[in-house]
Amino acid sequence: MIKAVNGESFEQEVLKNENLVLVDFWAPWCGPCKMLAPLFEELNDEINDVEFVKLNVDENPQQAARYRVASIPTLLAFKNGNIVGQLVGFRPKEEIRAFIEKNK
Repeated sequence: MIKAVNGESFEQEVLKNENLVLVDFWAPWCGPCKMLAPLFEELNDEINDVEFVKLNVDENPQQAARYRVASIPTLLAFKNGNIVGQLVGFRPKEEIRAFIEKNK
């Protein structure tokens, strides 16, 4: 199960985490976000040394604005509190896996 983060838990779960953290910025009404969700779950189950979290942009607009998320889904990779990579829009599972490996 992928953990949901919000404005309050974002700092602890994402920014203070020493591991690579992949944040899915999404919304319930977003079609491509719904297509990405099962792939994100599969990758979470398959890759043990990366944290996978989801942030609902409708419920947390301040976080989306802070990281200049203009389109969803957007995947931001954080390491030691810094953004190390970004993917915008729906991407195939293997492309996301390669993105993760590149940013570990």
